[in-house]
Amino acid sequence: MRHNKKFNHLSRKAAHRDAMLANMTISLIMQKRIETTLAKAKALRVYAEPIINRAKKDDTSSRRVVFGYLQNKEAVTELFKEISQKIADRPGGYLRIIKLGIRKSDATEMAFIEFVDYDENMAKATKKAAKTRRSRKPAAKAAEVQTEAQAEAPAAETPAAE
Repeated sequence: MRHNKKFNHLSRKAAHRDAMLANMTISLIMQKRIETTLAKAKALRVYAEPIINRAKKDDTSSRRVVFGYLQNKEAVTELFKEISQKIADRPGGYLRIIKLGIRKSDATEMAFIEFVDYDENMAKATKKAAKTRRSRKPAAKAAEVQTEAQAEAPAAETPAAE
């Protein structure tokens, strides 16, 4: 029976699943954003967030625990030097999942998973200007009215100048 076993097994044995999630976490730390299936992204968030949270406290014990999960010196160094600086004041929720739609070949839902603090594209995006109310006049009539207004304006100015 599978009472109280709520995490997604991803159709893999435990060792394969742990190795896959560790490799995906390494890729996420090094690249800050990866594209994967929605199910893997959700499983990765559950796996990676406690590891990322451990990086807030930079001591030997924390480094050894994180290295036990990841087994990659470069990823551990990146996590403790760069990423821990940006997430220091964040109480949780370090990763964001953005759904992309379905993959054409097998109709699997795809998603981006990324660090919340590292999304340069979202930070640079500015709000669009508010839409102005447009005239309901046809374009030809509007242009005609505008040219008439311009023609009348200089004629009005000429007598006033004399």
